[in-house]
Amino acid sequence: MAIVGRPNVGKSTLFNRLVGGRPALVDDQPGITRDRRYGEFLWCGKQFRLVDTGGIESEVPARPLERSVVDQALRAVDEADLVLFLVDGHAGLTAEDRSVAARLRRTGKPVLWVANKVDHAGREAEASELYELGADQVIGISSSHGRNIGELCDAIAARLPDAPPLPPEAEVPAEPPIQIALVGRPNAGKSSLTNRLLGEERVIVDAMPGTTRDSVDTELEFAGRRYCLIDTAGIRRRARVAGFERVAVTMAEQSVERADIAVLVIDGIEGVAEQEAKIAGMCEDKGRGLVVAFNKSDLLKGRGSGKKLKEELERKLQFVPWAKVVSCSAKTGQGIRELLATVEEVYRSYTRRISTGELNRFFATLVEHHPPSLYRGQPVKLYYITQAAIRPPAFVLSVNHPEGVHFSYRRYLSNRLRQHFGFVGTPLKILCRGKGRK
Repeated sequence: MAIVGRPNVGKSTLFNRLVGGRPALVDDQPGITRDRRYGEFLWCGKQFRLVDTGGIESEVPARPLERSVVDQALRAVDEADLVLFLVDGHAGLTAEDRSVAARLRRTGKPVLWVANKVDHAGREAEASELYELGADQVIGISSSHGRNIGELCDAIAARLPDAPPLPPEAEVPAEPPIQIALVGRPNAGKSSLTNRLLGEERVIVDAMPGTTRDSVDTELEFAGRRYCLIDTAGIRRRARVAGFERVAVTMAEQSVERADIAVLVIDGIEGVAEQEAKIAGMCEDKGRGLVVAFNKSDLLKGRGSGKKLKEELERKLQFVPWAKVVSCSAKTGQGIRELLATVEEVYRSYTRRISTGELNRFFATLVEHHPPSLYRGQPVKLYYITQAAIRPPAFVLSVNHPEGVHFSYRRYLSNRLRQHFGFVGTPLKILCRGKGRK
């Protein structure tokens, strides 16, 4: 089911109202939504899949980017069993609305006619203009206030009687998909990489920086493993962004919080810049697995750039030496399988749990060879270690003087844990607790 209409009639607001959860980016400026955005909602024990689309304009847009937005919306219509045609009920029918309605009639798809921004009963008459377009039923709603949303859902259920019921709990997949957030500066190739992984033009790609504005989730299954790809807006320095772009950057950062693994996409031609270091630091602070993907590897052959990139990486991202690095090309597909295999490897480390017995056998030998320094003239006694959490792995040390365990010694323990147990691509947290304290 696809929501379509001209720009700025409230399609994303309706999508947010029906789907709930993480909201789509909404702004008064027309044209904010560009890519198809999928979500699901339940009504009367049945599941419905909904697609939010960009605005369809009355004339063929001149710019390639705007044409791509329209193409994405029309693809959503082709996929849909039902189209929700949304108009601004307060503004009344426009020439653009009539043009979009004519396009929908040519597709032969069933249409449910919806007038948005009908905030009270006094405005119901304004929605009746839709009958001029041949509508058999018009529903006046207010997406922002929730008015008549139940009536809309009833009408959807009546039009789609074969919608699948909510599956029994036993049929729900036991293992959730690996959440992968593709992050980086604008124009690094995140959307191109998403399309290559999916094998279709799922998100819009354009040479203009900032093409992707909202974070777009798409599920992928490869070699029996389920993934959720989160294509995010390019993250620039906050001093250089304003308005809805600032919101888009915030949503990209929030996407990292709900991801398992962050793939930092770097333009191999441009190299590693200060902003990449800030993004990598954000991923570490949020405790996410990290894979660095050098894109456009097909353009680096024979230039001796590989060594230069490696030196830049070691210098500018020296605080995350544990991050896994791959080279790939969204254009040719080179390295794509390796990228997914690396994500899988990092995810295993990110979710790995070590038994307390195994940890302490290793820990006893470690402390014997390299005990911590004195604290105020007193020896720091390390009693035992246990793993408290995963995603990322967190370890708790029981000690007599927690404040006496220096940062450098925690880093030493972290490095040895990585080396001995094979943790790759994931941050490790070392916490100290006084003996007998909770």
